Amino acid sequence: MRVLLALPPEVHDLEIYRVAGMTAPPLGLAYIAAVLERAGHKVAIVDSPTLRMTRDRFLQIVREFKPDIVGISLQTPLAPKGYAIAKELRREFPDLVLIAGGPHATYMVDEALDNGFDVVVRFEGEYTTLELVETIEKFGLSEEALKKVKGIAFRDREGRTIETPRREFIQNLDELPFPARHLLPMDRYRVLGKNIRAAHVMASRGCPYGCIFCSTSYFWGRRIRIRSAKNVADEVEQLVERYGAKYVIFTDDELTGYRRFVYDLVKEFRERKLDVVFTCGARVDHMDREFMKFLIDSGCVGLYFGVESGTQRTLDMIGKRITLEQARKVFQWAKELNAFAVASFVIGFPWETVEDVRKTIEFSIELDPAYAQFTVATPYPGTPLFHYALQHNLIEDWNWEHYTTVRPVMRGFYLDLRTIARLLQEAYTRFYARWSFMVRELKAGRLLQLIPRILRAVASRVLDVIRSRV
Repeated sequence: MRVLLALPPEVHDLEIYRVAGMTAPPLGLAYIAAVLERAGHKVAIVDSPTLRMTRDRFLQIVREFKPDIVGISLQTPLAPKGYAIAKELRREFPDLVLIAGGPHATYMVDEALDNGFDVVVRFEGEYTTLELVETIEKFGLSEEALKKVKGIAFRDREGRTIETPRREFIQNLDELPFPARHLLPMDRYRVLGKNIRAAHVMASRGCPYGCIFCSTSYFWGRRIRIRSAKNVADEVEQLVERYGAKYVIFTDDELTGYRRFVYDLVKEFRERKLDVVFTCGARVDHMDREFMKFLIDSGCVGLYFGVESGTQRTLDMIGKRITLEQARKVFQWAKELNAFAVASFVIGFPWETVEDVRKTIEFSIELDPAYAQFTVATPYPGTPLFHYALQHNLIEDWNWEHYTTVRPVMRGFYLDLRTIARLLQEAYTRFYARWSFMVRELKAGRLLQLIPRILRAVASRVLDVIRSRV
């Protein structure tokens, strides 16, 4: 079968990409492509945001490739563009099978099926997509055949939505082939603010914490499934040899929870003499001074901590399971060790007041990380926050394109959208307009690059994580 996998065209002008000024590779699609290729299928990937793909150019690619199936990954802010291109494809290619996947399609099945798609692949996509493609190859869109494929949704003859049983998660991630990067524009993925090729790697899937605003643990499961250090090192070595990679971005929400894995991975890097540096996500409750020093000495040039809030009440209510004191200790160690540690914060949870948000801003200043990222609480479908917002009628903006975490779409009990937007601006102004911060940046020679870099950093980290899952 000929399968074209894509992110929707004409999304490069959306807010999330305008702010980011950069993109990250769709690792999820690249994993699916690799599994399909291994089974003998012909696959193409269109990374529309990176290629600044127009609708007309996308349709031309479809005409030239002549796929039997087109799979579109639907991230929430890209969903409207995904639905638009699905309808275009349906009009021009009525016999084409259209598949939707990704977090948004997983949780908004009926919406996807109402907008031109034949089938939705739900949750982890590699083996579900493979079985679905081979079922379609043999039986077409036979209702009886589709019912035997785990992890999908479709409409029966009477127009009823059928959701088949969920597919079990892949327990041994080492069995997956490496992402099909030869199908991606690898020369386009660069480190923010630098002319250095960025290599994005996912070392694990799943999260046991279940923060109410994050879909990771609900989409990928509540148990961390981690690849072997050797398998990850093999992939990094391939990236170095084939693409000249020198800078690895681990897209995992939290890489440091399994220290044995980190120690083994660093050992593999050293034994293979891999000349790479890396960045990764971390939790403040999984860090101590000795481990932080080990990471820095091993080539870690950036640690990304989700601190989220400056009030313990909010941390408890969102299910973060960390304390303010743990965060204080971590960022003190970062200063002592001269580590480049970034802190992210989320404002505008339903119960928060202006005073609560300003406590978060004050806490960010107290911690004084290398950079701070502030975003607004966004009720993504599939998260507990989404269901909470629905229950309390808090969502005021249903335009999915605005679900970027840089624009409020959900009011609170004490804050309206305009106030949340104003507080987001206040957070950035107060953190970055400090004399102490500007002097530090001036000494580092970064001050003139600061403003665009701040704006891009907000969106690029979101993209790094989200795009690894599509």
